Amino acid sequence: MTDPNLHKTLWETADKLRSNMDAAEYKHLVLGLIFIKYVSDAFEARRAELARQFADVESDLFFSDDPEDQETALEDRDYYTSENVFWVPPESRWETLRDQAKQANIGRIVDDALVAIEEENPSLKNILDKRFARAQLEPSRLGELIDLISKIGFGAKDKAKDVLGEVYEYFLGQFASAEGKKGGQFYTPASVVKTLVEVLSPHRGKVYDPCCGSGGMFVQSEKFVESHGGRFGDISIYGQESNPTTWRLVAMNLAIRGMDFNLGKEPKDTFAGDQHPDLKADFILANPPFNVSDWGGEKYSEDKRWVYGTPPAGNANFAWLQHILWHLKPDGQAGVVLANGSMSSNQNSEGSIRQAMVEGDVVECMVALPPQLFFNTQIPACLWFLTQDKSAHGRDRRGEVLFIDARKLGRMANRTLRVFDGADIARIAGTVHRWRQDGEVEGEYQDVPGFCRAVKLDEIQEHGFVLTPGRYVGAEEVEDDDEAFAEKMERLTAKLAEQMAKGAELDGVIRGKLAGLGYFV
Repeated sequence: MTDPNLHKTLWETADKLRSNMDAAEYKHLVLGLIFIKYVSDAFEARRAELARQFADVESDLFFSDDPEDQETALEDRDYYTSENVFWVPPESRWETLRDQAKQANIGRIVDDALVAIEEENPSLKNILDKRFARAQLEPSRLGELIDLISKIGFGAKDKAKDVLGEVYEYFLGQFASAEGKKGGQFYTPASVVKTLVEVLSPHRGKVYDPCCGSGGMFVQSEKFVESHGGRFGDISIYGQESNPTTWRLVAMNLAIRGMDFNLGKEPKDTFAGDQHPDLKADFILANPPFNVSDWGGEKYSEDKRWVYGTPPAGNANFAWLQHILWHLKPDGQAGVVLANGSMSSNQNSEGSIRQAMVEGDVVECMVALPPQLFFNTQIPACLWFLTQDKSAHGRDRRGEVLFIDARKLGRMANRTLRVFDGADIARIAGTVHRWRQDGEVEGEYQDVPGFCRAVKLDEIQEHGFVLTPGRYVGAEEVEDDDEAFAEKMERLTAKLAEQMAKGAELDGVIRGKLAGLGYFV
């Protein structure tokens, strides 16, 4: 299943089974079954390993030649949980479900299987989405879906989580695309997440996302740690999500990867019920909903988080930024996706808050993004990188902001969606690391007209504290061929006249040919 073509085939086959059901509903059915398949395969792989060791006289686990004793021991949950393998009771194992896939009550059978898994694994309590019995999917279709997911193999211990991650991430992206606006509310495109992660470089410590959606920020952070020689678990994960179904989705996404996490006691609005009030994070990554007007701002006018000014009740952008700054450690770093209007709007109190943040020297870097990067909106977006201490993580950058105009980067993956390739992400992240001189990449930083420029706060003040990169990076340099304008114009005009004459000549030939065939032109 590591072949992307097989991912595509699996998705297309699953999508055919969807019939008239909305992707928003079908998503939870497919991902729930993938979850059961994974935990069941991981359980069976551990069971097979235990069976081998129980029968091997050279193994530390050998204790009896009696097959019945060995079989009894294979049902001892401690042998599984000690290796961070979920205990799967017999009625929840995939083979049991597959054997009953054609039953008329298969939806209820799957729900009961999920209930049993939750009861046996406290870390999954209230996380699994048990909606199969009431789903608007014919039992025969659900049975076909179970047969289809049976084709995914998660058995190889060293590759199972990788394969699972690839399938799960691919399906999340496909569902986000199918759902459009709704999908984008729980899914941040992978290339945007990777850009944030590569710039922030979260090697170890506490990572927080106050609007975590399906958990992509956490997954990419863990991948970054492992790819840079760190250990799985070097980062601690804290998140919050207000949508109950999405809250379960992110928990399931992290659980199947064996990641420890704290998403709070319940799904809750970040402003109304902060689930981590005392948290100070090393890294914060977030893609809040853009320009939310009904966030209830009038109820929080005296909130302690508004260090730089009270956010307007009609737009939550600067409430998110200040909530994030409130939860940063003194030397912490944050990356936030917001609508472009956040960089320049002076409506209500937005301009004064942005000014206070610039003067407070907490804005480290601004990145303008190209259009069509997101499933759910055509609103132009940008990246804010924030820190409480610009003298940490590299050279002393106090009194300076880095601006990057990345609007020309990326390629169209399809007719509607643009993506950043690895080279695009490396160019953005490398520019930031060279500017910080934080040791992540070699080479000296240089301003590149049309792309990046380091700007002092005095100049930002002259521009009314507007943070749009295009205002600062200048125009891209055009190669000068040293030809005088008058000479170039004369040469190009002559060439155009020559080409027009040639065109008229060919036009005459075509007309003559048509006339010879009896057609009047």
